[in-house]
Amino acid sequence: MIEHFIRNEVAADEVELHEELKRLLNGSVIYHCGPVVKQDEDGNWSFVAAGPTTSIREEVYQPEVIKHFNLKGVMGKGGMEAGTLKACGEQPAVYLHAIGGAASLIAQSVKEVLAVHKMDFGVPEAFWVIRVEDFPAVVTMDSHGVSLHTTVAAASAEKLKGLLA
Repeated sequence: MIEHFIRNEVAADEVELHEELKRLLNGSVIYHCGPVVKQDEDGNWSFVAAGPTTSIREEVYQPEVIKHFNLKGVMGKGGMEAGTLKACGEQPAVYLHAIGGAASLIAQSVKEVLAVHKMDFGVPEAFWVIRVEDFPAVVTMDSHGVSLHTTVAAASAEKLKGLLA
């Protein structure tokens, strides 16, 4: 997204996709997920597993992605850091923590695959457009500057300090 749509001029053959992603993502959520999918004989896709991937590796890009696509949420596991938290306040948006290790359970929330773009990137990196219901996730970073990840890390460090004393 950064290379193709945000930091560089959109290539002529990707203008339509860029506009479609802007439309789809406007006010929506990006889920950091490398799904396991299957395709039936009619060509329809379904999710077999939809576990979250670690979000922190996207930290360097996430503020730009949130702003460019007018996201209202980013979801994954492990949390994000100051850049994403700041972007959540400016947008406003939230970070949702999905449950690691529950890929089969989460896949039950994916009711429909509406579209898939950039399959040439491979299944895990393609842009999957999905409709979900009752998705199990918790807001852990909000638009008011609160991060449960920071709170838990500080409390854990304090507890460790006491244990080591």
